[in-house]
Amino acid sequence: MARTPGICDANSAASPHRDRHAASDEGTMEAMNPLPSPSVVLGTWSWGSGDVGGDTVFGNHLDTADLKPVVDAAMAAGLTLFDTAPVYAMGASETILGELLADYDRESYQLSTKFTPGIVDQYGDSMEQMLDASLSRLRTDHVDVYWIHNQDDVEHWTPQLIPLVQSGKVRQVGVSNHSLAQIGRVVEILAEGGVPLSAVQNHYSLLFRDSETTGVLDYCHEHGISFWPYMVLEQGALTGAYGVGNPLPEGSGRAESYNPVLPQLTELTAAMARIGEAHGGLSVAEVATAWARGKGTVPIIGVTKTRHIDSQVRAAGLSLTEAENDEIEQLAAATGVEVRGGWEKPLQQPGTGNRALTG
Repeated sequence: MARTPGICDANSAASPHRDRHAASDEGTMEAMNPLPSPSVVLGTWSWGSGDVGGDTVFGNHLDTADLKPVVDAAMAAGLTLFDTAPVYAMGASETILGELLADYDRESYQLSTKFTPGIVDQYGDSMEQMLDASLSRLRTDHVDVYWIHNQDDVEHWTPQLIPLVQSGKVRQVGVSNHSLAQIGRVVEILAEGGVPLSAVQNHYSLLFRDSETTGVLDYCHEHGISFWPYMVLEQGALTGAYGVGNPLPEGSGRAESYNPVLPQLTELTAAMARIGEAHGGLSVAEVATAWARGKGTVPIIGVTKTRHIDSQVRAAGLSLTEAENDEIEQLAAATGVEVRGGWEKPLQQPGTGNRALTG
């Protein structure tokens, strides 16, 4: 099984980032305190309603009251790292998360949010203003990981992360949806300010392995950078909960993208269900999560119900055999299905007809 780097690995003695970290000023060193190494990150993309919200993208209608039991169950289970973004329901996801964590000690959980270049005009074209708005919604004075959300002018935006780390508002930094060449350049720019790149967050699943084929995943492993795959469950299409007879919620962005290809996934999800059953009755979603973790990653899994928390606790103990991995990887490739988000730019060369996600 491949090693799973924690978010703190970029600061370990074996890391090539170590010297840059040591050369930074005392304030930066304090800001870069290592985080726990979680088995999974809890995603909140489908929390809240409105533009780019859970209702439009996922067909969910979830508010604070709906999600309080989920957060309480997560905290009780020791799953304490939450990922969000200001663009998720245009701030509603962050607001809900901030409200639900307000009664917990700040050092008992970790927060990951993002700088989304596409909406920076709403924040005076300022990364720091967007961060400050996120901090206000999250009811905190710092975030544990802060990301540049999408490919957009690496030379302009990357240097702006450095003073945010030095200020203490940001403890560690990452980039999302970036190519290998862009990640390498980000590392160089951050090094000038004594800040390591701690994590990369890209779309990665059995059906979408661009980060593997383009070398991003290997680069992260070689350089002690934690890799957080999102859409590991392909917005529910790889959970076993949906199929030809039970499609994704009509009218949602994910239904438009995935319902047409559900017939092609039947054999794959059936094999995953059989493998899960052989491991003590685990679900298709748990098998998909275990596959991603076996690649040395820290999967982001969206949670909207308490049973999703229970599922991730069970999945943490699952390791697939080499034969099981080979089988589902071959079946996944045979589906011919690759659903690429409309926000995703090719990580290397232009894509070859990937179906673009809506929403």
